[in-house]
Amino acid sequence: MTAAEMSPTGLAGERLGSEFAELSRVVKRAGLLRRRYGYYAVRIGVNLALLGATAVAFVVLGDTWWQLFTALVVALVLTQFAFIGHDAGHRQIFVGRRANDLVGYTHSAITGISYQWWVGKHNRHHANPNQEDEDPDIDIPAIAFSRDQARAKRGLVRWVALHQAPLFFPLLLTEAVMLRISSVEAVLRREIKFVRLEAVLIVGHLVVYLAAVFLVLPPGKAVLFIVVHQGVMGVYLGCSFAPNHKGMPILAKDVKLDFLRKQVLTSRNIQGGRWVDFLLGGLNHQIEHHLFPSMPRPNLRRARPVVREFCVRRGVSYSQCGLLHSYAQVLRHLYDAGAPLRPATGQAADKKSRVDA
Repeated sequence: MTAAEMSPTGLAGERLGSEFAELSRVVKRAGLLRRRYGYYAVRIGVNLALLGATAVAFVVLGDTWWQLFTALVVALVLTQFAFIGHDAGHRQIFVGRRANDLVGYTHSAITGISYQWWVGKHNRHHANPNQEDEDPDIDIPAIAFSRDQARAKRGLVRWVALHQAPLFFPLLLTEAVMLRISSVEAVLRREIKFVRLEAVLIVGHLVVYLAAVFLVLPPGKAVLFIVVHQGVMGVYLGCSFAPNHKGMPILAKDVKLDFLRKQVLTSRNIQGGRWVDFLLGGLNHQIEHHLFPSMPRPNLRRARPVVREFCVRRGVSYSQCGLLHSYAQVLRHLYDAGAPLRPATGQAADKKSRVDA
């Protein structure tokens, strides 16, 4: 379904306010919004134990090429910390804001990504997923998520957008670094409330990280360690985020949908067992997460059949597929979005748009 097909009147209907309220009552009665303190205590404890064990292994191994494997493990572990930071930002762990923020800032210090900057950016995404000029997650200089975005690219980014499907996974190697750069920019531009706290956390992380790497390893191996760590973490984060919305309908800025349809029609769930829940940090239940952002991660799987049945009864398309299939859909979408930049297909696309107009 394209943005053009999602007209302001075609999907919104006249029942707009009541359906989500009805679903919310069902979810609350089932106890799916209750906090899961035990789950998060175990999850955070395991993450800390893994990080501690990895740090010990890093020091004990010393000057050896095996440290590149350690860098890979660090990337995987810190991504799990990022998932917990995500949950804290949505207040999934505790009822109160302060307790969640404490967890969020603590995990920010470990990952080196600004907690407040990320929460603000992510909240804008949740408010208007896949909506042009509103969702920051589809406003990326090097990537075009629609044909109109592709036509607007200039210079080097236009070349990247032209080849964005084959370049997509290689570009993810930079994702972790770009998140850190954006965090620093947010602090320097004073775009966040607690600038000093965020500055201390980011600088502290950077100093400890670089000091540890260069004290244990010689310069050449230290640089390779950093490259492997940042690259793998970027790919892991990108591969966790991309299946959720990329390749789903892009909404024109003037499209108006009710909350239920706005969240469901632009999101995709990833099928699989609990190992997928662990691997993707619960983001595989993206539809349920977007409908109920504060729902604790372990409850999302239980909410899934409830939400799906509710959507099916009301004729709301509920998208789900396997992990590899989701990546295939993402790549197909990116290839199609870049069509105007390919001479033959671009001319055909422009001609079709003039005929449709």
